Amino acid sequence: MRLPDMPLHDPFVVADTRTRAYHLYTSNDPSVSGVDGTGTMVYRSDDLRDWTRPVVVFLAAEQRELWAADGGWAPEVHEWGGRYYLFTTLHNQDRPIPVPPPNQWGVPFQIPAYMRGTITAVSDSLLGPFTVVDPSRPTPPENLMTLDGTLHVDPSGQPWMVYAHEWLQTIDGTMEAIRLAPDLTRTIGDPVLLFKASDASWITEQIPAGLPNQLPPYVTDGPQLHRTPDGSLLVLWSTYEKNVVGQDGSISGGYVQTYATSRSGSITGPWQQHRPLVREDSGHGMLFHTFDGRLMMVLHRPFENARGKLYEMELSGHELRVLRRRADLDGGG
Repeated sequence: MRLPDMPLHDPFVVADTRTRAYHLYTSNDPSVSGVDGTGTMVYRSDDLRDWTRPVVVFLAAEQRELWAADGGWAPEVHEWGGRYYLFTTLHNQDRPIPVPPPNQWGVPFQIPAYMRGTITAVSDSLLGPFTVVDPSRPTPPENLMTLDGTLHVDPSGQPWMVYAHEWLQTIDGTMEAIRLAPDLTRTIGDPVLLFKASDASWITEQIPAGLPNQLPPYVTDGPQLHRTPDGSLLVLWSTYEKNVVGQDGSISGGYVQTYATSRSGSITGPWQQHRPLVREDSGHGMLFHTFDGRLMMVLHRPFENARGKLYEMELSGHELRVLRRRADLDGGG
């Protein structure tokens, strides 16, 4: 298979040096995997151009007493302590959560809140099967509506989960971090606020259609962290450049790939926002190194019926920029 033929939302690449194979994880799509159900599948390649048909590595229905069976968004796989840990976001609309206190504007958002968050599952292989470590709840605080959890390990060796706190609860979506236990099975302490979506000053507000008494939402999506050569910490994230709300609560207005940097090198910042790297309804990207040392970014475009797109990237100090689009690998478009 090649990227134009591969359903691919929220792509995540593991370049496995043992097998010299790229593992590309995404939500299970029965049309290509041949397996029904909410879960995670993985494509494999040795050249980023030609890929195997996907193998399913996680199915929610196979987990005993799991708190949710829908979603399966934004799967990521991280090696930690000699094992592999899958993070993927599930949700359950039949499990309401308490309405949070009013946000900084004093305005609650009138969409029912329900359990949504990233679960942690473990396996001895990149090809699974992955087993959830705590089937009773998501890893971030269950009273928060969150998604897209990713792993960050600070210079002291402390693991963190960084996640997006949903605009559905906050209107102004946030990026937050919470410490994890050494075995990644539970959280320690309270969440730490990294930044708000509205901190990106280039986001354009628009009046929401059909919600005259509400403020425009600001979206945070898809964090992924990367240490730069000068010791800064970089986080890729995605949002909408213009915030337009439909009568069904959907957001439109141009999905974009952007990033922020912490010059201190600390997860706690302060964080400086940068202008978008890629527009054109593109986002949820992540950085990885090829086996010959090139820095690459993979993202999806468009948001609906998504396909993977590849870019060669360059880091100069803490600044990230696109060198070129790899249309020879991703098929153009």
